Amino acid sequence: MESAEAKGGSGGECVRVAVNIRPLITTELNDGCTDCTSIVPGESQVQIGSHAFTFDCVYGNTGSPPSSLFRDCVAPLCDALFCGYNATVLAYGQTGSGKTYTMGTNYMGDGRSGGVIPEVMETIFSRVEEMKGTTEFLIRVSFIEIFKEEVFDLLDPAPLSFLKGEGTTLPKLAIPSRTPIQIRETLNGGITLAGVTEPEVRSKEEMGTYLSKGSLARATGSTNMNSQSSRSHAIFTISMEQKKRSHCLTAVVINDDFGDDILSAKLHLVDLAGSERAKRTGADGMRLKEGIHINRGLLALGNVISALGDDKKRKEGGHIPYRDSKLTRLLQAR
Repeated sequence: MESAEAKGGSGGECVRVAVNIRPLITTELNDGCTDCTSIVPGESQVQIGSHAFTFDCVYGNTGSPPSSLFRDCVAPLCDALFCGYNATVLAYGQTGSGKTYTMGTNYMGDGRSGGVIPEVMETIFSRVEEMKGTTEFLIRVSFIEIFKEEVFDLLDPAPLSFLKGEGTTLPKLAIPSRTPIQIRETLNGGITLAGVTEPEVRSKEEMGTYLSKGSLARATGSTNMNSQSSRSHAIFTISMEQKKRSHCLTAVVINDDFGDDILSAKLHLVDLAGSERAKRTGADGMRLKEGIHINRGLLALGNVISALGDDKKRKEGGHIPYRDSKLTRLLQAR
């Protein structure tokens, strides 16, 4: 779990990294697997054999309870959204490590659904309800996936087609049959997606409906490591515009005519495809090619995060390699 923290957030860091250690699942217990990690007492440090890895926060196992992950790492970014700062939360890890579960991308709208995104929705609309007497809000969402370095709109009503990977006996894979959408750069240097669906939402339930719809359209497939492996990077984006109400008006409509009086910000919630080793996943043919694209995008993301975390490079205006993949290009904030 990684969060690109907005300026002015707690500590002022550009990037904070937390690890969430999930418990062993049934298949692992049946295979006789045991925990290979331990938490260093009093430290945000994970010990694996003779190696120690230090993070900003550690959850699960004997670390902090997973239930506090949102409060510690994501709630400050929700606060920053209302202050006009862009932010990004990334779930990164090996396939089968629990990214989709942690992010809540598989949200189905029931009370059992947990994860970061449902809690973000609850927090945002609770805050909107508190501020509705003084502030007018316009909230939109988009949900896209990057599959084999092509960008697809998960809220597009076009149906999926189901294909079996070439040269593989693995189960069928849901492949978007819709046309890829193109990344464009605006006149002021911002990034936009040509023709992406971006509906307005007025309630947590309405936002949850779009999250559920997009999740069902996402490309998934089976590997030896995960029977329902996400084969794409999914980005759920919440865009917010807000304007203080005028005391002499009963309503304010947000539009471009208000200019600088509008406070705008975006929160990207990203469920990345899992990093893979072909030997362990048993992938071949088309499924192997998917894994190559996944790992290439994750490598580019790692390079960007490393560059952003280098204080000297940032202060000297060093090059940040956003253009090395569509994933990093889309997450570039301007």
